[in-house]
Amino acid sequence: MKLNLVVVDDEPLALEIIDSYLKRMDEAHDVLFFNNAKQALLHLENQEADILLLDIEMPEITGIEFLKALPDPPLTIFTTAYRNYAFEGFELGVIDFLLKPISFTRFLAAIKKAKDFLSLKTNDTQLEQHEPAPEFIFVKSGVKRIRLQFDQITHVQGLKDYAIIHTLQEKIVIKGSIKLVQEMFPVLLFIRVHKSFLVATKAIKRIEHNRIIINDYQIPVGRNYKEELEKGLKSINR
Repeated sequence: MKLNLVVVDDEPLALEIIDSYLKRMDEAHDVLFFNNAKQALLHLENQEADILLLDIEMPEITGIEFLKALPDPPLTIFTTAYRNYAFEGFELGVIDFLLKPISFTRFLAAIKKAKDFLSLKTNDTQLEQHEPAPEFIFVKSGVKRIRLQFDQITHVQGLKDYAIIHTLQEKIVIKGSIKLVQEMFPVLLFIRVHKSFLVATKAIKRIEHNRIIINDYQIPVGRNYKEELEKGLKSINR
């Protein structure tokens, strides 16, 4: 799928690196580069984009302020040298967080994640509104009903009015908030660890610096959810 991308960064070298990475990809995309955040903001107020690659520490306006100024921002990937912005970024609905210096492999993974989300959200997939069985819940996609086993789910990421359900085999994008997902998933099997993340308790194998590591994903633990996480971990160890 050909996408419209906007890249915003005040550092020329950072723009050059992202440009070189995009040129190495198999697909061709329409890309606009901005080293001036205010000009980029003016553009996005009048033109749509599919994906926004956004630096955070910029002189005139920060990436956080930039994103908050857009009433309906594109799907956003933060690019920054500062790890501590990850928590706020995910609360703003950012789909991924790239820490500089960005490797080509990690860049590809972030773009793929964004593309998968944009593709899957068009399927009009929803959780069925009824009491789930202890082991599974049904997902409705068009005329199809798909049985989703809870023990195959590792985590769920909320993105505005959508949620990405990550399983051991695939990703499923559903229409609905993460709050709705949490209400429909068994409370003994899943823990809310962040405003934007729900994690399967059995998938938690490693926690580093307020981050849960699941396969290639680093999931932030929000300050308001630490106590709930500790309770959940204690229940596992009993």
